[in-house]
Amino acid sequence: MSKTTASDPAPSAEDRELGEAGSQLSTAPKEEATGLPSLGVVGWVRWFWRQLTSMRVALLLLLLLSLGAIPGSLIPQSGQDETKVADFRKAHPTLGDVYDKIGMFHVYSSVWFSAIYILLFVSLIGCIVPRTWQFVGQLRGLPPGAPRRLTRLPAHTTWRTTAEPEQVHQAALALLRKRRFRAHLTGDAVAAEKGYLREVGNLVFHIALIVMLTAFAWGQLYKSEGNKLVVEGDGFSNTLTQYDDFKSGNLFSSDDLVPFSFNLKKFTGTYERTGPNKGTPRVYKAGITYSTGAYGKDKTDTVEVNHPLEIGDSKVYLVSHGYAPVITVRDAKGKVVFDDAVPLLPLDSNVTSSGVVKVLDGYRNAQGEKEQLGFNAFFVPTFGGHASGTMLSQFPALDNPLLALSAYHGDLGADSGIPQSVYQMDRSNMKEFKNSEGKLFKKLLKPGETMKLPNGAGSVTFGKDIKEWAGFQVVQQPGSGWALAGALAAIGGLAASLFIQRRRVWVRAVRGADGVTVVEMAGLGRSESAKVPEELGHLAGDLYEQAPGVPGVPGVPDDPADSPDPDQEPGTEPPVPAEGAEKQ
Repeated sequence: MSKTTASDPAPSAEDRELGEAGSQLSTAPKEEATGLPSLGVVGWVRWFWRQLTSMRVALLLLLLLSLGAIPGSLIPQSGQDETKVADFRKAHPTLGDVYDKIGMFHVYSSVWFSAIYILLFVSLIGCIVPRTWQFVGQLRGLPPGAPRRLTRLPAHTTWRTTAEPEQVHQAALALLRKRRFRAHLTGDAVAAEKGYLREVGNLVFHIALIVMLTAFAWGQLYKSEGNKLVVEGDGFSNTLTQYDDFKSGNLFSSDDLVPFSFNLKKFTGTYERTGPNKGTPRVYKAGITYSTGAYGKDKTDTVEVNHPLEIGDSKVYLVSHGYAPVITVRDAKGKVVFDDAVPLLPLDSNVTSSGVVKVLDGYRNAQGEKEQLGFNAFFVPTFGGHASGTMLSQFPALDNPLLALSAYHGDLGADSGIPQSVYQMDRSNMKEFKNSEGKLFKKLLKPGETMKLPNGAGSVTFGKDIKEWAGFQVVQQPGSGWALAGALAAIGGLAASLFIQRRRVWVRAVRGADGVTVVEMAGLGRSESAKVPEELGHLAGDLYEQAPGVPGVPGVPDDPADSPDPDQEPGTEPPVPAEGAEKQ
């Protein structure tokens, strides 16, 4: 016994015409049901390429890229802060090993993140190229001809006029072209189309994404970022050896550094004195002189927060500030062995600061023996007085500066070959200076005061001139301008694709059996919108003025504005266009 199934009825000629009229209103690739690929390598490659360049896969890759970037913000990255990475591994040894294996400490250069990035890049290119050629073909072609029955379209109107069909056609062509439609006469109707900027916006949006991805990759590979602390009166030259810390992209070379130098002339900081924002900076700027290249002329400029100095592809940002007390150290014979401004690191918003003073060479004790001196320094720009019971600054400005020093002598270990921080002291081979009570020798000093070391070992003077220092960050990231341009273009393209509607209008004028010209107008958009009927009404009103209706004809309105519109007739549903007209 054979089994048969009923097949769907073939679409009528009118349905096919209506589908053709609404075709190619978009360059979006059609979603076709695809079965298993044919056997062989070529079949699998075609299937994989079709899937990779589909819209759903592109959106999935974009989502995966966004999710993949989250760990880079939450987990310490080796390219940004090695210290935090080391601390994380120490605190979580098991989890740290797992993160190492899957690349969580270097997310943006990991294999899996790069794979998502590259696949998204290829998917966008594979989607844009065919859509671009298809859109170019549509621009070079003409709008499709009118369907046989314009009254089946969602927005339509009709009237009878004494004007000749040729006159109606010419008036319709002039009117539509004046309204910036692409229009031409085909058969007994005028076909027009408008809203191509919608597809331009789509293409611009996708191209802008590629530009942004390329600029981001370029910037990450060739970027550099370094920090430098500069005391008033000192300078900086843009070479690797001058930085306090420096990190760069994988393809960066020292030859890529922009040649420039600058000197910090003066740092200016003022603060709110009263109110709830007391202590908040009002003015925060660094006055500098800089030159570009080996023989550039000196120029004067000011670097402020969020207002960097731009030199070529480099930007110099002002990122931090502190104080550098001037310390003078003399040995047992009164010889000056150290005289310099010592930058101290802030501990709080009121610039309570700490650091170390190291005297490495030239010092001899009372017995004439060579030694090294070390002093732990604690500085407050505004001391609250002994009655406050605290050694914390009460205000960030230099209202009542006070310096606390504790003294050590011996070997600082600077000659061991092991790098040391200038802000910390290795006391493993150092001995404390003792006071008369046998305790650590320390003292509070005001500007201009001197502390004499025990047993005639020398003296330390806190100078009246307290200098300030500024922390600068020098960033060089090529491609940032392209990334910004891509972002702006993407926003503009997205706005065009959302707010501009591509639509078509047809005007047919034929002579009826009674010799009176019948005019039919219809419009069709890519999606349901009130704009198409509204625009068609205005066009019909303007065309009606040039081809007025014949009064007194039964069943036909004198004015197209009075024509029954299924979209507006109470109690009825608007007609649905044939399948294919709204799905393109």
